[in-house]
This record gives sequence, C-alpha cells and structure tokens, in this order.
Amino acid sequence: LSGHTSPVSCVCFDAQEETLVGGAESGTIKLWDLDQGKAIRTLLGHRSECLSADFHPYGAFFASGSLDTNLKVWDVRRKTCIQTYKGHLQGVSSVRFSPDGKWVVSAGQDNIVKIWDLTAGKLLHDYQHDGPVSCLDFHPSELLMVSGSADRSLKVIDLDALAPVASAAGEGGGVLSAAFSHDGRAVLSV
Repeated sequence: LSGHTSPVSCVCFDAQEETLVGGAESGTIKLWDLDQGKAIRTLLGHRSECLSADFHPYGAFFASGSLDTNLKVWDVRRKTCIQTYKGHLQGVSSVRFSPDGKWVVSAGQDNIVKIWDLTAGKLLHDYQHDGPVSCLDFHPSELLMVSGSADRSLKVIDLDALAPVASAAGEGGGVLSAAFSHDGRAVLSV
C-alpha cells in the first residue's frame, strides 16, 4: 500500500480486516480499503508524529495518539476528528479501546496511563509508572488491563475497581510490548 509521504510509524486493522489505518511521522493519518488496495481517506489533525492507532471494536471509529500529546477519536464515515483528549505532558505512545467500547486508554511518554470515558468525554482514572509507558493490552474475558513501561515494570489494573491488582519488574531493558495470552492466564512481555 502506498500514499504516505513520510515514514509510517503505526498501523491497525479494523475488526473485519477490511480497512487499515496508518499514522505517519508527519502526523498524517491514512485509511486504506484492503479490498480495493488503495487509500480512501487522508485525515489531518496531529501536529507531529502519530505513534499509535486502534479501531473501536463496534463501530467506524478509531483512536490515534501522537507526539503532540493528544489522543484523538476519529469518525471514519464523517472523515473528521470527533473528540480530542488532552492531558498528557509528553507524547501518547499507545492507545487502546476497551473490549466493550466504553473507554479509550492512552499511555504516555510522561509515565502516565489515562482511562477516558467515551460517553462523558472526560478522564475517568489515571495511574503512573516510573518511566515512559510503551504498551497496553486488555484481558480477553475479564475487566483487566496490563501496561508496560521503560522502567521494566508491568502493571495489571482491575478496571471494575480502577485499582492495581498485580505488578512485576522485568530484567534487562524496558518493556516494549505486553500481551495477555488468549486464555488470559498469562502475560507475555518483551
């Protein structure tokens, strides 16, 4: 697929794997129709590199996080940003929608994870690592989320109570990626 004029820094498929979103170092976001193999939308709004993107599980929406410190939610059909969440002091390195689609979570280079309520359009909860937060993942069947940080830590948060339930410190370098196993019994990190 082609279309960006600067290097692509993040990509994400929609749930049906029909559309791909790609964010670039320029801050430009493009959507591609995979059946047609061509770019169908170009969206502008971030002032610097788009670091992460995630499609909403039940609709034609996606979120993007950028070095400009903003988390944006986009409506694919209306071709526009419908909400900008501000609050990070440094770039937004990871964004994820909750599996039920009620929340969007942002992880920042400012060491903070923020949980945003999509309906109310406001911050629901935040918590801190001791280093930049690089990744987020949701448990496949329970209201749990894991975040990983350059400080080598993993934190598991109970989203029902909005409280930590477990943490672990890794060996070596910081956590680049973390994911729950398909059955939810383990978390793998690198």
